[in-house]
Amino acid sequence: MHDNELSPSARKVQEALEAAGVPCRVQELAASSRTAAEAAETVGCDVAQIVKSLVFKGAHSGNPVLALVSGKNRVNEALLAAACGEPVGKADAAFVRERTGFAIGGIPPLGHLEQLCPVIDRDLLEYPEVWAAAGTPHALFRITPADLLAVTGGRPADLS
Repeated sequence: MHDNELSPSARKVQEALEAAGVPCRVQELAASSRTAAEAAETVGCDVAQIVKSLVFKGAHSGNPVLALVSGKNRVNEALLAAACGEPVGKADAAFVRERTGFAIGGIPPLGHLEQLCPVIDRDLLEYPEVWAAAGTPHALFRITPADLLAVTGGRPADLS
């Protein structure tokens, strides 16, 4: 699939990857990759290699907090709060779309409307490659953990 065949949201992620100088290709697939299990089945990898991009809201600042979490893990909000320096709460769908430009189910780790400072689940660093959402529930891209750290500016932390 060529870039001009990507949906607008997936194309935005492809452009962000290119701007970051990372040779990743966004793939749009017929099957849904909305959940980590669906994504892993679609691309044929372990569910732990799926990057879940979860947006929380800082309790004091009101700013979005992006947690990039292994598909096998559930976020421990106390650990996330310790990593980002303030308590966090769930962000609703309207907040997520307004602050990132993407809908829940397809949030990528980069290409957001505003600069986010992600916290990256240390478990993702164990794999030679991981897969992340690319703007829609049908779009994914493969990336090395080192490149994920570089393009997001994220910091590793224990999140589960």
